[in-house]
Amino acid sequence: MTGCLFCRIVSKEISSQIVYEDDRCVAFEDLNPQAPIHILVVPRKHLDSLTHATTADRNLLAHLLLTVNQLAKEKGVVDMGYRTVINTGLMGGQTVYHLHLHLLAGRPMRWPPG
Repeated sequence: MTGCLFCRIVSKEISSQIVYEDDRCVAFEDLNPQAPIHILVVPRKHLDSLTHATTADRNLLAHLLLTVNQLAKEKGVVDMGYRTVINTGLMGGQTVYHLHLHLLAGRPMRWPPG
């Protein structure tokens, strides 16, 4: 999608600290980290939000979650725990309208968030 920040990062039009990529997604360091480890996992396919995913995206959604899990293992935070977040829509705190998952770790996570 033209002008989408994350599409531009995925296409490498905009530079970012990429920590993982494959044929379905790209993961990079968040520019405004909310934890010592804050990685965004973004599908290469543009979906505005989770609301826009369909049953045709089932395998992609599973892949994104498994990628978060893989990255948590690589960062050594599985035993201490981590948080996975998908913000959806304005009231859900979404600021970039391209589906993305946050991997947050390295500090205690409080509840309720926000």
